[in-house]
Amino acid sequence: MKVYISDGNPHCIKVLAALELTGVKCDTEVVSHEERVVPHFTHPVLPVLLLPDGQHLFSPNSICQYLFDISSQNPTDATNQWLEWEATNLQPAVLQSLHMVALQGKHVEAAAVMKEPLNWLEQSLSRKNTPFLTTEAVSVADIVLWAALYPLLSDSGFDAGELRSVRGWFERVGGLKACQTAAHRVLQGKGVEALKTFLQKLPATQTQRRDSPTNANEAGDGEHVMTEEEIEEAAQVWSEGLKASPAVTERKHPILPQEGKRNVLLTSALPYVNNVPHLGNIIGCVLSADVFARYGRLRGWNLLYVCGTDEYGTATENKAREEGLTPQEICDKYHAVHAEIYQWFQIDFDFFGRTTTERQTEIAQDIFWRLHERGFLLEDTVEQLRCESCQRFLADRFVEGECPHCRYPEARGDQCDKCGRLINAVELRNPQCKVCKETPVIRSSKHLFLNLPKLEDELEQWLDKSTGSGDWTANARHIARSWLRDGLKPRCITRDLVWGTPVPRQEYKEKVFYVWFDAPIGYLSITANYTDQWEKWWKNPQQVELYNFMAKDNVPFHSVVFPCSLLGAQDNYTLVNHLVATEYLNYEDTKFSKSRGVGVFGDMAKDTGIPSDVWRFYLLYLRPEGQDSAFSWSDMALKNNSELLNNLGNFINRAGMFVSKFFDGRVPEMLLNEDDKRLIAQVRWELKQYIQLLDKVRIRDALKCILNISRHGNQYIQVNEPWKKIKGGDGDRQRAGTVTGVSVNVACLLSVVLEPYMPSVSQTIRQQLQAPPTCVSTMLQNTGTFICSLRAGHCIGTVSPLFQKLENEQIEVLRKRFGGQQAEESVKVKTPSSSSAAVETKPRSGAAQDTDPERVKQLTALVAEQGNKVRVLKAQKAEKSVIEKEVVTLLDLKKQLSLAEGKNPEPAAQKGKKK
Repeated sequence: MKVYISDGNPHCIKVLAALELTGVKCDTEVVSHEERVVPHFTHPVLPVLLLPDGQHLFSPNSICQYLFDISSQNPTDATNQWLEWEATNLQPAVLQSLHMVALQGKHVEAAAVMKEPLNWLEQSLSRKNTPFLTTEAVSVADIVLWAALYPLLSDSGFDAGELRSVRGWFERVGGLKACQTAAHRVLQGKGVEALKTFLQKLPATQTQRRDSPTNANEAGDGEHVMTEEEIEEAAQVWSEGLKASPAVTERKHPILPQEGKRNVLLTSALPYVNNVPHLGNIIGCVLSADVFARYGRLRGWNLLYVCGTDEYGTATENKAREEGLTPQEICDKYHAVHAEIYQWFQIDFDFFGRTTTERQTEIAQDIFWRLHERGFLLEDTVEQLRCESCQRFLADRFVEGECPHCRYPEARGDQCDKCGRLINAVELRNPQCKVCKETPVIRSSKHLFLNLPKLEDELEQWLDKSTGSGDWTANARHIARSWLRDGLKPRCITRDLVWGTPVPRQEYKEKVFYVWFDAPIGYLSITANYTDQWEKWWKNPQQVELYNFMAKDNVPFHSVVFPCSLLGAQDNYTLVNHLVATEYLNYEDTKFSKSRGVGVFGDMAKDTGIPSDVWRFYLLYLRPEGQDSAFSWSDMALKNNSELLNNLGNFINRAGMFVSKFFDGRVPEMLLNEDDKRLIAQVRWELKQYIQLLDKVRIRDALKCILNISRHGNQYIQVNEPWKKIKGGDGDRQRAGTVTGVSVNVACLLSVVLEPYMPSVSQTIRQQLQAPPTCVSTMLQNTGTFICSLRAGHCIGTVSPLFQKLENEQIEVLRKRFGGQQAEESVKVKTPSSSSAAVETKPRSGAAQDTDPERVKQLTALVAEQGNKVRVLKAQKAEKSVIEKEVVTLLDLKKQLSLAEGKNPEPAAQKGKKK
């Protein structure tokens, strides 16, 4: 193993301290801040741990956790909660404060930013009777939190206040030689001065609080501080409760624009029919669009969401030849595959169509004739690449070679994925047919071109207006502007193919429309197949707002080529108002590859046994908005176990269980004090941020607001301890009732804001709480209204856990299965079903030598299910005897699993741990 660090990078302190403390043997290499250690990442990330199997860990906390794990110091729920709090609450505040101290000299302002997290840490430590965060010994949580705070708390100019408990704990951890060595190695005795270079190179967004979204919206430094007026107003609104408000109405088709309503037309990029979409494809268009569509409907917008499969082109012809089918049969087959995948991911289209329809031909040919009649088409003879071996002209995506601009060796015949420049296939160096790998030859052919230079002025005027008034992502603006800056050139709109929309001119009867002229017209034809009144959406720019969702490689065609086609047609077409583009999602530290078996594709996700809502959550949590991101199995498990299980699920389950256990299933009376009102104000503020962010299509940031709400709720419960107060006198019992009532109302709000992200979980929460239907529309009205929707006396339903833990064993099986290391028919891990108890529980003789993959799969699922059962019982503070009985069952299952895997079921001797 090797760890890469850089001098003056505060994140490296925790990693070096963990490395020294655990005694793990690992090489260390110091590199510059700009060094790109992780392949395929577009930005430098440090520290990085290179694992023996060639994979990389690039989250400092994950690295520390891994080092402790392999030294037999296994994580607990408590350490996981601390690590998540450090990453989501403490670390953003620390980075902002370090930026203020080191670069601006603002010590007082930095102390104000740190006040809330330090006070919370002080309260938590003051209630403990152990010298460290979780036990009598130092844990990974102590190292991570200490290292995060060290640059600030060791700075003489930083006044954090008295904080006796924090100071005592900080000095105990800091007294360890491992911590002292790590701090000196990174800071070299210079204190915060050593961090200047690192902080200056950080993007501005990384020095702002992630849990204070308005900071990124130029609201100034520091986090939001509640005024007394805000607190009283929030409490007053909350106490008024539900009023006569209509519930969200059922959709009635066809959905058409309505006078006086906000009419939103929403599209996601049409996926190629012959490709099974991978996770990056799903988050890049259909899932992101689905979240926004669900949100818009909850807000009461009149919204239509259409998508479909893009079915014409050479790729389809080739796939048909491979499978011995006709192109239409291939389209029929894979259209059904796509539809099934999106249904499993709960993508709620209003209509999911396809481009191989009569309406596609009619509308595409009509736009063509209008362009022709208005003089926006050119004829020219062009040189094309023809493969003599395959006996055909090669479509752009079926030729590959070296980019003439940046020398990237795998540039396609239409565009280079590395530099983003458009190219003609004949410009490629060392071209190669992707089908047979032979070198193609150049041949001439007559084609039609869209005269983009003639439309350039009109396009630029429209683009100025659209980007000025609409919500275009930064990458979409940049790509569109770069095309205009370089000057537009005529763009070929025909191809020498068979499978496509025919060109309606006699001399071109052997040709079809090029996919990038034809495919975007699919949005129109799909809508036309949904309703004959499609023009009310697509020829109505005065009443309709159009949102396009896609990955960044589709931006040029949606921001330049397709708008020019519609502008040139001069038929009052609706043009895009908001273009929302993501960067790329990679898989671990490489790229998705169906042929190599690398990565999770849409048809495989459901076979993992992980619910679709969890997939949705994790993909949206790491949605590549400002830069590329990477799917990681370890990180998915961490986010599931910490954010979903320990944060969100823990809070909602505890709130409901308190009502059931302490108050016979009825919401108790609530008499608010200042602490309650402050929580209500905090939650209301997060709700307003959620709405502001989603209105601007900042999907990932809005998700963090949801997690902040449940985090506030957990802290509120922990501080007030209703499970203890319920055993006290009348005053304490009343207090327990108020805390329980407020908490279960926060849980109700969470069910509302979760609906766009995790629709099944959202529905389950509302069913468990028996929440009134009107709470959804009421709380998302205007700028956000947090109200008491579950009044005293309201009867809730049966409460049960929402999430299951992802076990390390399960994750490792999945990592290997999708890492290209096993055949396609690899072991499948499924979530235990109600019939799981029927699995044979008696160990077979010779199990250690004769492993059974199916049995391993079933037992892994049973261990996960039983482990979650034990955790839930502990969280509910069940009787000790009940918990012990279930623990015995869990240990027995683990023993059987070890036998089934061919391992020694006896526990290994405990290694000595460093003190």
